[in-house]
Amino acid sequence: MRDAGSLFKVLWPLLSCAAVGWGQANVSSMLAPQADRVMALGEWEERWQEDRITFHQPHVHQMLENNIDKVLSGRTGVRFFFPLCGKAVDMKWVADMGHSVVGVEISEKGIKQFFEDNNMTYSEEPVPAIPGAKVFKSSERNISLYQCDLYKFSSSIEGQFGAIWDRGSLVAINPRDREKYAALIISLMAKDCRYLLDTLLYNPESYGGPPFLVPDEQVASLFGNSCDLEQLQSLDALDALDALANRQRRWGLDYLTETVHLITPKST
Repeated sequence: MRDAGSLFKVLWPLLSCAAVGWGQANVSSMLAPQADRVMALGEWEERWQEDRITFHQPHVHQMLENNIDKVLSGRTGVRFFFPLCGKAVDMKWVADMGHSVVGVEISEKGIKQFFEDNNMTYSEEPVPAIPGAKVFKSSERNISLYQCDLYKFSSSIEGQFGAIWDRGSLVAINPRDREKYAALIISLMAKDCRYLLDTLLYNPESYGGPPFLVPDEQVASLFGNSCDLEQLQSLDALDALDALANRQRRWGLDYLTETVHLITPKST
C-alpha cells in the first residue's frame, strides 16, 4: 500500500499536467474555426448605417434584470461601464436607478439614436485625449457615451468603474484581440468592481459569428489570474420565445447556451 501511495504521488503531477494540456488543446480546437475571423470597425459602422442591427434588443436584457442585485451588492450611485454599448436600453434603465453610465461605441449614429429614442437632450464635445473622438452627454441623466475605438479608451479618460455590463462586447470583438480586451477591462475595474459578463456557446462549424462563442475555459484563462469568477446563470437560449432566438435558429444552430459570469478583482 505504501508503494501504491508513493506511485500515486509521483504520477499525480504528471496526470494533472496531462489533463490541463488536454483541456487547453480541447479549447483551442473549439475556437479554431473562428480564430482568424476579423471584422473591421468600418464594417460595424456600415451595419449601423444600413440598420442591420439585429443585435440590438428593444428591452432590458433578462440576464441583467435577473442579476442586478448581485452587481449592485447593496451599493448606491455606482459608476457603470458599457463597452460597445450601441443604443442599449439597459443604460437608461441603470441610470434611472440613480447610477451613472459611461459607454463606448464606434457608431455615432447608434449613440445619437440612443438619446433620441429615449427623448433625451444631449451635448456633443471633442475628447482631447483621443484625436477624432467625441463624447455625447445627457442633459437630464448622468450618461456619457464616447464615440471612438474601444482600445483608445482608458482609465485616464474616465477613471475606473464600480460595475461593468458586457452583454455583446467580448462576444463581438475579433477573437484574436481577446487578451488585449481583457487587459483593458481589468484596467478599468475599481477594487470593488463587479463585472457582469454574458457569453455564448455553440458549434462554430455551424455559424462563423459574430457574435462569437466564448467557452467558460477561456473566460477563466482571460480573467482568472487577477479576478475571482462565479457563474451566475446558464440557459438554453434556443428555448427563448423572442426575435433573438428566431434569429439564432436562422444561423443554423442546433444548440446555444447563454451564460452570465460575475467577475470581481481578487483581494490583495
